[in-house]
Amino acid sequence: MNRTEKKIARLAAKELSAKLRTTNVIRQFGFELLEADVHHVVLRMRVTPRHLQVHGVVHGGVMAALVDSAGGLSVYLHLPPGSRVATVEMKINYLEGVEKGIVKADARVIRLGRHFAVVDCDVREADGRMCAKALMTFAVMHRGPKTKGRRG
Repeated sequence: MNRTEKKIARLAAKELSAKLRTTNVIRQFGFELLEADVHHVVLRMRVTPRHLQVHGVVHGGVMAALVDSAGGLSVYLHLPPGSRVATVEMKINYLEGVEKGIVKADARVIRLGRHFAVVDCDVREADGRMCAKALMTFAVMHRGPKTKGRRG
C-alpha cells in the first residue's frame, strides 16, 4: 500500500468510526470497527449474553447483522461521499455455534458494478476458526463522481 492509499485508509476509517457511533444496530450489538480500507472492512463483536439465543450460542440474526454491516461498509468505501447502499440479498452459512469470546467479520468487495456490488465475508473466532461464511449483494446508489476509493 503506497502513502496515498494509507492516507485514504486512515481518513476512511476515521469517517466510518464517526458514522458507526450514530448507527443504532452497530451500537446496540456492540460492533467495533477494526480495519477499513478499499480492500476490506473488519468488524469485531465481543460475545455477551445479549447476543445468545436459547441454546447459548450467538443468534443467527445477530451474526447476520454483523456480516451485513461489514459488507455494506466495504461497499461504501468504494463510493463517493453521499452515496448509499442497501442489502438486496444475503446468503449465510453458519458453520460453528459461538458461545463466547470474540468474532471478527472480514468483508471484501468481489465485484462492484454500476448498480450492484457483490461482497464476500468470513466470520472467524479468535482462534481463527471460521464460524460463518456469507455472500451478499448490495444495491448501489451513487452520488457525485464515481471513484475507485472513498477519497480518490
